[in-house]
Amino acid sequence: MRNKMLFVFLALILAVVPIFAACAPEEVAPPPPPPEEEEAPPPEEEVITLTFAHFPPAGTFPCVSMEKWVDEVEARTEGKVIIETFPGGTLLTVPAMFDGVLEGVADIGCSCTSYEPGRFPLLAGMDIAMGFPNAKVASRVLWEMYQEFQPASLADFKLLHMYTCAPNYICTIDPVQSLDDLEGMDIRAAGTVVPVLGALGAAVVDLPMSELPENLATGVVKGYSSSLEVLIDFEYAEIVHYAVDYPLVVVSFAVVMNKDTWDSLPADVQQVMDDLALEHSIWTGEVAMDAHIDESLQWAIDEHGFQMLTLSPEEEAKWDEALEPLVDGYLADTAAKGLPGQEFIDKLYELMELYSE
Repeated sequence: MRNKMLFVFLALILAVVPIFAACAPEEVAPPPPPPEEEEAPPPEEEVITLTFAHFPPAGTFPCVSMEKWVDEVEARTEGKVIIETFPGGTLLTVPAMFDGVLEGVADIGCSCTSYEPGRFPLLAGMDIAMGFPNAKVASRVLWEMYQEFQPASLADFKLLHMYTCAPNYICTIDPVQSLDDLEGMDIRAAGTVVPVLGALGAAVVDLPMSELPENLATGVVKGYSSSLEVLIDFEYAEIVHYAVDYPLVVVSFAVVMNKDTWDSLPADVQQVMDDLALEHSIWTGEVAMDAHIDESLQWAIDEHGFQMLTLSPEEEAKWDEALEPLVDGYLADTAAKGLPGQEFIDKLYELMELYSE
C-alpha cells in the first residue's frame, strides 16, 4: 500500500512540473545597446582657386618659373590652393599686367618693371649695365634690394618673388674687341639695352626677334644683344660666332598679387608663399636660367666654334667709362624725385660683390 501511494505521488509531481514550467515567464533577452552615434566627418576645407597671368609663351624660362612656383604652392598647401595659369598674354598682356592685377582681373601677375618706363624709378637702377655675372646673383640681389628699400611703386601689391634674366651680351658675326670695332655697327636690340648700346657707339636696329635670322643672314644687321640661351633656343649660333665677354643689362621680373586677394588667404597659405619668396628667386636664376645658359653656350662652342672674346683691362675700362653717363642720369632722376638713388646703387654693388664670391 505504501509503495502504491509513493508511486501515485511521484506521478503527480511529474505531471505538475511541466504545467508550472509552461506557466513560468519566458526569459526576456536584454535589449541591444543603442547604436553608437558616428562622429560626423569634419567639413571639407574649401579649395582656394587663384589665377596667374603671364605674358611670355609657355615653355620659355619665365613660364617655367611660373609653373614651378605653382607646383610648389599646391604641394606645400596639400591641395588647399589650386592655381590656374594663363601664359602668352591670354588673360593679361604686358601693358595691362600690373593694372590688371590691381583691378582683380588676375589674382597674380608677372611682368618686367622696365616695360613701363617711369613707373618704377628706383628699381630702374637694376636696368643699368652693372656687370652681374649671372641670373642667380642678379635675382638674389633684386629680391634683397626690394626688401631693403620697399619702393613705393610696388606698395599697392603683395610682392611674391622677383627674378631676372641672365645678362645680355653683344653677339656678332665678326669679332668685336674694342669700342672702335663696335662704333657704328648695326646691332639689333630692344628695351633697356638700347641706351647701353648707344652709349657704347653701336647703331641700334629695332626689329622683332622673329625677323633677326633673316636680317643677320642678309647682312642688314651684324649682330644682336641678348642673353645667351637664344644661341641654342633659336639656333643663332649657326649665324653669329662671337660674343664680347662684357655682361650688359639684366631684365627684372616682379610677381605680384592683388592685395585684397592676399588679405583673404589663410595665414598658413600666406606663410607658404612668403617662405618660397627668396628660395624661388634663387631657383629661377640658377636652374631655369643659368643652367640653360651653360648648356646653350657649350652647345654653341662644340657645334659651331662659338667664341667668348675677352676685353683687355684697358679696353674694359673704356667701356666702363662710356657707360658712366647712364648711372649719372639715373642718379639725377632719382634725386629729382626725392628717391635714394645713390644708396640704391651703393647697396647694389655691395650685394653683387657679396653674392658673386
